[in-house]
Amino acid sequence: MTAEDLRPAKQRHGVFRTKSVEQSMKDTDDPDSKLRKDLGTWDLIVFGVAVVVGAGIFTITASTAGNVAGPSVSVAFVIAAIACGLAALCYAEFASTVPVAGSAYTFSYATFGELIAWIIGWDLILELAVGSAVVAKSWSKYLNQVLGQIGVDLPTQLPMGPLAFDWGALLLVAVLTTLLALGTKLSSRVSLVFTTIKVAIVLLVIVVGIGYVKAANYSPFVPPAAPATEGETGLTQSLLSVFGGAGSSNFGIYGLLAAASVVFFAFIGFDVVATAAEETRDPQRSLPRGILGSLAIVTVLYVAVSLVLTGMVKYTQLADQPDGTQATLATAFADLGVNWAATVIAIGALAGLTTVVMVLMLGQIRVIYAMGRDNLLPRPLSRTGSRGTPLRATLIVGALVALGATFFPAGDLEQMVNIGTLFAFVLVSIGVVILRRTRPDLKRSFRTPLVPLVPILSVLACVWLMLNLSVETWLRFIVWMIVGGAIYAFYGRTHSRVRNERQQETSGR
Repeated sequence: MTAEDLRPAKQRHGVFRTKSVEQSMKDTDDPDSKLRKDLGTWDLIVFGVAVVVGAGIFTITASTAGNVAGPSVSVAFVIAAIACGLAALCYAEFASTVPVAGSAYTFSYATFGELIAWIIGWDLILELAVGSAVVAKSWSKYLNQVLGQIGVDLPTQLPMGPLAFDWGALLLVAVLTTLLALGTKLSSRVSLVFTTIKVAIVLLVIVVGIGYVKAANYSPFVPPAAPATEGETGLTQSLLSVFGGAGSSNFGIYGLLAAASVVFFAFIGFDVVATAAEETRDPQRSLPRGILGSLAIVTVLYVAVSLVLTGMVKYTQLADQPDGTQATLATAFADLGVNWAATVIAIGALAGLTTVVMVLMLGQIRVIYAMGRDNLLPRPLSRTGSRGTPLRATLIVGALVALGATFFPAGDLEQMVNIGTLFAFVLVSIGVVILRRTRPDLKRSFRTPLVPLVPILSVLACVWLMLNLSVETWLRFIVWMIVGGAIYAFYGRTHSRVRNERQQETSGR
C-alpha cells in the first residue's frame, strides 16, 4: 500500500484535513500501539448490557418518576430508546466499516476532518469521565446502604471541610483501573459475572413487583404541570420549556419531554461498544450485533421496570425528600414492607453499577488512546504494554475519575453526560451520509437502512432531546468546548500526526 493509497479521495488541508479509512486501518498494525483482538459478539453484547443496565434502573427511574414525569416515565424511556435506536443504526454502519478504536472520534476524522474530530474526542472525554465519576458515587451510596442493612455503621463519605472524602468511590475506581490494566478479556469475564447477577435481580424485581401493582397508581398517567417552586430559575428549566413560556419543566407535557432527555442517561453506553472495535476478532459481523442487540435488551428491561415501579406506589412517594435524599428502585419495595427485596436490589445495584463504571472507563481509555496515536494528545498515551493494553492512558483515566468521584459532588452532572453523548450521536449520524457520498467504494458489512432518512431522523431526535436539557447544562458544555478548542489550538494542531506527515510528503517532492 502506497502513500497515495492512504490519502482520502479529495484531499483537505488545514484543520479540516481528514484521515482516510485506509490510514486508520493501517495504524492498527503499529507494533508499539497494537491492541489484542480478544472479543467476540457475545463479549460486545455483555459490554453493552453491562454499561447500560445500571444507572438508569437503579438510580434514575424512581427519581425521574417522582420529580419530573410521574407514571409517564415509561413513555420517556420509549422516546429516548427511539432516538438511541436511530443513532445505533448509524453507529453500526460506521463501526463495521471502520473497525478502529475511538468510536465517534475516529468516524469524525474520516468524514468531517481533524478539527471536528478533536471536538468530538474532547466531547467523548467529557461524557465518559463525568459518567464514570457520577456512577461511581452512586455505587458508593449503595455500598453505604448495604453496609447499614447488615449492621455495619461505616459511612462511605467522610466530611473534609467544604468537600467530602468518598472512600467507597475511590475503592471501586482503583479496583477497576487494575482490572482494565490487566487486559480487556479479563475485564469482559468479570463483566459477564456481574452482568448476569444484575440482570437476574432486575428480572426478580419485575416478577415480584407485578404482584403489588395497582391500576390506581397510574392515574394521572401524565400529571398536571407543576408551578415553579420558590428559588427556581430559568437556568434549571429545559431550554424547550423556556422557549415555550412555561414556568417549570416538572410534570405535564414539558415534564414528559424533559424526562426523556434525563432518562437518556440510562441508555448511555451502547456506543461504547464501538470503542472496542479494534479488539474484536470479527468486527464487521460482531459490532452491529453487539450494538443493536444490547440496545434491544435494555429497552425491554427499562420499560418493564418503570411500569412496575410506578404501578407499585404513587409517583408522589418517589419524590425527593426535604433532606435531599433521592428515591431509588428499592424505595418502592421498602415502602410496601418488602424489605428483603430492598436488600437484594441494593446488592444488585452494587453489581450493576460496577460494570457501568468499568465499561465507561474502558471507552474513555480507548478514545484517549486513539487521539494519542494521532498525536492530538501526547503520543505515549497510545503505547501498549505486554498485555496489549494502553497502560499510561489507563492509569491517567483511573486517576482522573478517582479524583472526581472521591472529592466532588455529583450534582446535576448527569445532564452533562447526556449533552455530550447526544452531540456525538448527531455527528455520527451526519457522518454516515457524508461517507456514503465521499467513499461509496468502501465495504460496508452493515448498511444503515433508508439513508438519508434514518440519519436525518436521528439528528432531529437527538437535537430535540438536547433542547430539553437545562440552560445551565448548555452553558457548562460551551465552556468545556472552549477549553478544548484552546488545547487544540496550542497543542493538537501543531503536533498532529496527519499534518506533519503531509508536510513531510510535500517538502520531499
